[in-house]
Amino acid sequence: QVQVVESGGGLVQPGGSLRLACADSTSIFSSYAMGWYRQAPGKQRELVASITSGGSTNYADSVKGRFTISRDNAKNTVYLQMNSLKPEDTAVYYCNALSPLRRVPWGQGTQVTVSS
Repeated sequence: QVQVVESGGGLVQPGGSLRLACADSTSIFSSYAMGWYRQAPGKQRELVASITSGGSTNYADSVKGRFTISRDNAKNTVYLQMNSLKPEDTAVYYCNALSPLRRVPWGQGTQVTVSS
């Protein structure tokens, strides 16, 4: 069964940076458009960034200009570079296929907390 493992979260002060990584246990995601999602307490999961297999990217307005999604298909890994972090970025971050038809069971996610 395909599994995704997210890593790289932590506690950071406002204005700080983190780099998240998402690895899948097979190479199945290398041919799919992928997304980074986040879920804050009491809120629904939302898509924050996506990247096609060819490298085209798209971002939610709330993170545009601060976050950068990238992928290394040779390593079966998708990254999310987060700069100028704000308290409202606090959430559990997940990755999965962009298309609901290609998603695998959600992983544990990685907690990002932005606080002074």
